[in-house]
Amino acid sequence: MDNLAAGGAMGVPFNVLYEVIKEVVVKTKMFKPLLKDLDLTIDLLKPLIDEMEKCNKVLDDPDNELKGIKVQMQKGAVLIPKCSEVRLWNIYKQYKYTNELLGLKSSLRSFYEILHVQVARDVKKTRVELGHIGTIVQDTHTTILEFAENVQQNLVIHTAVKVQGWGAVPVGAPFTVGVDIPLRELKTKLLKDEKVTMLVLTAPGGCGKTTLAIKFCEDYEVKDKFKENIFFVTVSKKSDDRVVKELYDCRGFEFPTLHNEVDVVKWLQQFRIEVGKNPVLFVLDDVWSGSESLLQKFDDFKLPNSKILVTSRFRFPRFGSQYILEPLNIEDAESLFKHSASLGDQSCNAREDIMRKIIEHFKGSPLAITVVGRSLCGKPVESWLKRASTLKGASILNYEARLLDGLQSCLDAFNEEEHILKECFLDLGSFPEDQRISAAALIDMWAELYKLEDFKSIANLHELAARSLANLLITRKEKKEADGYYSEHFITQHDLLRQLAIYQPKLDANNKRRIIDKWGDNLPECLTGQKHQPIKARLLSISSDGVFSTNLDNIELAEVEVLVLNFDTQNYALPEFVVKMDKLKVLIVTNHGFLPAELCNIQLLGSLSNLRRIRLERISISSITKNLIQLKSVKKISLFMCNIGQAFSNCSLQISDALPYLEEMNIDYCNDLVELPAALCALVNLKKLSIANSHKLSALPEEIGKLVNLEVLRLRSCTDLAKLPDSTRNLKKLKFLDIADCFSIRELPEDFGGMTSLKEINMRKCSRLQELPSSVLDLEQLQEVVCDEDTGDLWELFSPHLRNLHITLVEENVNLNWLHKLQ
Repeated sequence: MDNLAAGGAMGVPFNVLYEVIKEVVVKTKMFKPLLKDLDLTIDLLKPLIDEMEKCNKVLDDPDNELKGIKVQMQKGAVLIPKCSEVRLWNIYKQYKYTNELLGLKSSLRSFYEILHVQVARDVKKTRVELGHIGTIVQDTHTTILEFAENVQQNLVIHTAVKVQGWGAVPVGAPFTVGVDIPLRELKTKLLKDEKVTMLVLTAPGGCGKTTLAIKFCEDYEVKDKFKENIFFVTVSKKSDDRVVKELYDCRGFEFPTLHNEVDVVKWLQQFRIEVGKNPVLFVLDDVWSGSESLLQKFDDFKLPNSKILVTSRFRFPRFGSQYILEPLNIEDAESLFKHSASLGDQSCNAREDIMRKIIEHFKGSPLAITVVGRSLCGKPVESWLKRASTLKGASILNYEARLLDGLQSCLDAFNEEEHILKECFLDLGSFPEDQRISAAALIDMWAELYKLEDFKSIANLHELAARSLANLLITRKEKKEADGYYSEHFITQHDLLRQLAIYQPKLDANNKRRIIDKWGDNLPECLTGQKHQPIKARLLSISSDGVFSTNLDNIELAEVEVLVLNFDTQNYALPEFVVKMDKLKVLIVTNHGFLPAELCNIQLLGSLSNLRRIRLERISISSITKNLIQLKSVKKISLFMCNIGQAFSNCSLQISDALPYLEEMNIDYCNDLVELPAALCALVNLKKLSIANSHKLSALPEEIGKLVNLEVLRLRSCTDLAKLPDSTRNLKKLKFLDIADCFSIRELPEDFGGMTSLKEINMRKCSRLQELPSSVLDLEQLQEVVCDEDTGDLWELFSPHLRNLHITLVEENVNLNWLHKLQ
């Protein structure tokens, strides 16, 4: 490793920690997995720290920004040698040092994210002052400037928290059976057989192909060989160019412009050059029949140090080697069923035969066995007998039909009290296959369809996850969650379960929802055949490919209350039939492309007197505000990954006139938002303003004090926000303030205590805050401050005078299941 500048703040401690890890990881077996993770993390940090110090020298900036990481590295250099001295019998020290290593790893990963943003800022300043772009750092195979700027555009959570390279792999199942032998055989083929460059892992749906592929990516031998060059893309029915764009997204590279098949091949080859000469593993998950052209492109440009793992229900005999994943054997199937039904190793004699009958019906499918086991957990023997009696004979049904039949029996078993839970499951089919679903979107839907409060919607998602009917991913870092912020909660669903929700008419006998997948300009019969019979669905979801016609005059949709529109194109027009939706309460428009899309026909919403909630994802807001219309009934607007820019400053209509009764506005991951438009401060009825993960937001307008009815102000993870305006003292009704992860804030306004109704403050990771203003003594209603240890010390000075105050110290999530980590 090249030495960092010896005189820099980071050079010596970084080099010491680097050398200690390299030495100890070779000698120590007990903590080897954790140490290898630290080894990878420190390799990722090196170019960023190097570039930060270069910028600081050019800009004559102090090294204060790096003091925190310096301390962590110094502590790590002391901690890690101690790990090599721990003996197997010393359980206490194993526990202690495992948690400390996890804490060190978590801290370094947090600094890794922070440094991306800081490097982007400082390199821009360097370019301005020197008139040239920063030095190319060969270790990252791109300029630090390009890399850091792209990171700001790609701090988006997919199905797993993204860390460069293998961090794009989805989170695996917490409990698996029957994967040891297949995993060993995959490793033999892909790691040791040089002739095998592409391997097709095949089996019917629900047999665990994706689970095995994730286990393969998580294996330490695999990670050691491919390091950060592991790329996991769910293909499903995506186009070839979409897959290539997702590969670029995994690495943080700029998205290519793809016009035809030749471009796809060219950019695929360019991507291989970008990641360098090191070994590369591509995982193409859930590849459907008809994707031969994509496999051919990967097969054409393969190199000796590239490996391609394909998972599919189809065998694709023309490509690579084949590996057929066998169903679970009876022992593994029983073990999985007992675990899912929470029986452990116990099962009463009366249930043994029933369990075997159920397992036999599903022929070793891990998905079906898990879902059925969850549905019978805690139920009496009679429920088990009833379930077994509903399963149709294997001779009548093919494999997939048998699975769907058994899965449907789980939903049929929901009791009357679980009716809403079943409806929530069916609603998940409103979103495209293999796409993460935002919990915030579901909250909007269910608030109007079922009158559910936010926390009840989240409770339902937890219940669906507990029954293995969906996967719930919570990406927020702190353990405290019950504060109404759910924009970092996401749902994914196995395609078989989505297929169950959409194509089993019995489950939606009253036609409460109509879900239409991509259909180009060929309209489905359910729309074209409705000239005299209106569609009675309360929920209408349309996933289109951008080719559809919006001139559908014959359709009657007067009963629709929730409209979900999914598309993947640069321009999109609201369908003309929207004007007929007199009862429409919720509009959710989601662009699943990579760049914000232009949205037109927005004027159609002007006639809808019941529209209360609008949620837009990846939309250019300027395309809407050019011809802003009055929406008197709208109470809530959510913008996720939208381009805002100067949109609200150049409206055709004053924002206060367009949205006179707006009570809630949420802005998440809007990375071009530099300063909150002052025009928004005219929304005097606003009760909740939430701006999160908008990393370029550097200033709030002084006019924010005009929001006198504001009760919740969230500025979470706005990493460039330097201060709060003095006018915040006028927010007399504010009860909750969230400035978590706003690490650029150095001080609070002198009159901070003017917000006399404050009951809770979340200021976790406000690491640069050195003192609190004396006016905090006026916060007599303050009940809780959530922070980390250093900030907690500041509040302790005032706590004797704030009688109701409770200081909650929140640390990074540390997995205490340390024995599992050590296996």
